[in-house]
Amino acid sequence: MTEHVHRHHHADMLSVEEARDRILQAFETLEPACMNITDSIGLVISEDVYSSINIPPLDNSGMDGYALRSEDVQSATLANPVSLRIVGTVPAGHLPDFVIEAGEAARIMTGAAIPGGANSVVPFEETTEAEGFDKSELRDIGIRTPVKRGSDIRLAGGDVTVDQKVLQAGTLINPSTIAVLASLGRDIINVYRKPEVAILSTGDELIEPGLSSEPGKIYDSNTSGLIASVIAAGGIPKPFGIVRDNLSQLEKKISEAMNSDLVVTSAGVSKGDYDVVKDALASRGILNFWSIRMRPAKPLAFGVLNDEKLAKVTPLIGLPGNPVSSMVAFEQFCRPAIRKMLGKKSSLRPTIKATLTDHIYNHDGRRVYARVKIVNEAGSYTATTSGSQESNILTSMAYADGLAICPEDVSVKRPGESVTVIMLNWPEEMI
Repeated sequence: MTEHVHRHHHADMLSVEEARDRILQAFETLEPACMNITDSIGLVISEDVYSSINIPPLDNSGMDGYALRSEDVQSATLANPVSLRIVGTVPAGHLPDFVIEAGEAARIMTGAAIPGGANSVVPFEETTEAEGFDKSELRDIGIRTPVKRGSDIRLAGGDVTVDQKVLQAGTLINPSTIAVLASLGRDIINVYRKPEVAILSTGDELIEPGLSSEPGKIYDSNTSGLIASVIAAGGIPKPFGIVRDNLSQLEKKISEAMNSDLVVTSAGVSKGDYDVVKDALASRGILNFWSIRMRPAKPLAFGVLNDEKLAKVTPLIGLPGNPVSSMVAFEQFCRPAIRKMLGKKSSLRPTIKATLTDHIYNHDGRRVYARVKIVNEAGSYTATTSGSQESNILTSMAYADGLAICPEDVSVKRPGESVTVIMLNWPEEMI
């Protein structure tokens, strides 16, 4: 099917990519912090990690069985086992205090250190012990199979050697990484710290969830949605609650909020807005009010707040007030900034190709991010809009797995056409 191409362009608008690039230039990876390894999951290592030990530290047994000299058992068969004298037992965690001589063997547990003189291990299933003698009474053991030198022995340093670089700076920490750090004897690790993100929602019409509803008021969903979005992106939210459209209150809150790594405001940034937010921000630093070629979330503010007293500059991203616009703009601009501060290599969500089952309309040449539900049908994905696409309809965002893109120059995407979908989550039933 042919895509319908728009004729008009918005010269004064920024593309999503232009806006994101400008925003990301204002952010750096944050300074490292030292923390307990088990608190570091999802963060990025800020140091090269070297081993101070060999892993394993000693040659050890890969099996429960008998440590022996392979040359003593070359003639062993099932019918004619070679009998060796048992000279001791090596439990895991103990060092053997004897040496294996010709004609001798020692019972050994998995992971236990190989005694001197021994050069291989025979699993107990390959010995006469498997026939069920009382082990404490055993004086001799019959070996039923020949083995090669080194058989079932894990060599010292076979995983990691002393002074080896095991993990490099920039590694994302997952449960396996934490297990490796523990195996090196490390209980702490240096990571790029989590950014603190101040959240301010503005508007006289807002009331906090939990209070009784009042005529003319609406519950503030943006603060809670942004708190959750910051946590999910890896940041630490610092909510300042609802700020009334009152210049002195707003300036006071902004002063407090500046003691963070990023300030995120919602509402008060669109062209026709009550200008208190603009006035309060403008007195504090340099702010740009942009129109972005995207739907939802056209209006966006970005700039830096200056604090002479703190001698610091704090980036600010002003999100639109509509609940869906706020969340979509957070995805496109705030989440990448948080990930850059965390030292993550990629700042964007994974995308998939899906076949559309209904229409996505593009009225005015902006890039449409349509809320869609994804279904995996026999290995290929279908995308269905999850409800009304108006920017105040939050339920369709809740039902969505991702955002399907209708490009700027395409007026409609039709059923059967392929769309790129930014995946906001991966429900297990979809995999």
